[in-house]
Amino acid sequence: MTSINKNAGTLRKDALGMWNIVFFVIATNGPLTALVGVIPTAILMGNGVGLPSTFLIVGLMYLLFAVGFVAMSRHIRNAGAFYAYVSTGLGRPLGTAAAFLAMTAYAGMQIACYGLIGFFTSQALAGLGVTASWWVISIVVALLVQFFGTRNVAFNGRFLGLLMLAEMAVVVIFDVAVVLNGGGPEGFSATSFLPSNVLVPGLGAALVFVGGAFMGFETTAIYAEEARDPVRTLPRATYVALLIIMGFFALSSWLFIVAIGPAQLTDRLAQDPGGIWFSLSTQLVGPILADAINVLLITSLFAVLLSFHNSLSRYLFSLGREGIVAKCFSRTHSKHQTPYIASTFQTVVSVILLALFGVSGADPMTQVMPLGSAPATIGILSVQLMTCLAVIGFFRREHRGTTVWQRLIAPLASAVGLGWVLYMIITHMDLLTGGESVLNVLIPLAMLLVGGMGILLAGWLKWTKPQLYQNLSRILSEV
Repeated sequence: MTSINKNAGTLRKDALGMWNIVFFVIATNGPLTALVGVIPTAILMGNGVGLPSTFLIVGLMYLLFAVGFVAMSRHIRNAGAFYAYVSTGLGRPLGTAAAFLAMTAYAGMQIACYGLIGFFTSQALAGLGVTASWWVISIVVALLVQFFGTRNVAFNGRFLGLLMLAEMAVVVIFDVAVVLNGGGPEGFSATSFLPSNVLVPGLGAALVFVGGAFMGFETTAIYAEEARDPVRTLPRATYVALLIIMGFFALSSWLFIVAIGPAQLTDRLAQDPGGIWFSLSTQLVGPILADAINVLLITSLFAVLLSFHNSLSRYLFSLGREGIVAKCFSRTHSKHQTPYIASTFQTVVSVILLALFGVSGADPMTQVMPLGSAPATIGILSVQLMTCLAVIGFFRREHRGTTVWQRLIAPLASAVGLGWVLYMIITHMDLLTGGESVLNVLIPLAMLLVGGMGILLAGWLKWTKPQLYQNLSRILSEV
């Protein structure tokens, strides 16, 4: 006898190819959002001209992570992604903790992005003479995300792909313009790749921002049940997405620095960190490129929101199917086969929170964004660290045809790297919260509490519902 939810729906099979999944991953990272909104600040607060190399360092760390992650993905297909990995490799209590941390992280990142898209859209409308409160705009966007989030997942993949290609295209145009212009005032300077400019005290602070650029990495695993030929599709999508993200951010951030000139970089950014991309685009190409970046910055945020929305819906679907949360979350749309109840629930929660922020007069940039993004960064990095250890635990007794590199060396090295990045972020919380604040202590403690609640829930289920507990994180497909 089993406690599986027999009323659970099924996700659409064979709906996504490799490139669909790659688009989901890259859309989650919001290339244009990161380049325009994060890189200037990361340069000022981090290791300056050495930032492009920081993207390479973090990218290589995640490539190490992918070795064990991909090896384990051949044996697990579950929309709960890291939840299923951690449960299988480290045990159900830690797996449930990972699920709670991941869901909190995605929810937090959504709220942060709703604040951003409300702010930037409000600013854009103000330039047209239209006045609208940021939180009202954010609620309208949430309803649009809800509509797209309940449609056919393949449609979502195509839609996100178009948005992602558009925003990457304008950055490529900027990059090409820099190259055709012969670089910047100092030509094609290679100072960004000199160890003396990379391994400086500001490296730790740079990791706070760069780590967020790789957020959403687990999207490949989340769509495992909807992928075509997942045994081959998921590994390929994982490596392709990582290489694109690492190369794109490293190259574009370097050409951005080249266009300004390393010698005057800090002074130029200090004068106008928010508008530097627009002024450079106007200078190199013309105002049409600056206008395009302005518009696509908003669509980039929409793509990020839709991708996080889909990810959280599938976490709720997976946990509802197993009875950890309300079983209604495991129901899928009769036509689109998407977890529409899970989708609707998180939209309602987001709308309520946005309305509360709006009524209380919260600032979207200095209050809403830090309150969402800080716990999200800690949560996802913690789950990724647990996944590295889960890979080692999963292959410890039965090697399943893996090499020692796949099952031990690569995941252990990645765990050390992720642990270091997590430590750096927690000790530099002021960069995420905007300065000295009690939140710098409360946010890490709150995420620790969230993980602890997951462990306690698993313990309660083991005591009160042993059959349900034994079924947690069941492996849907053993290869």
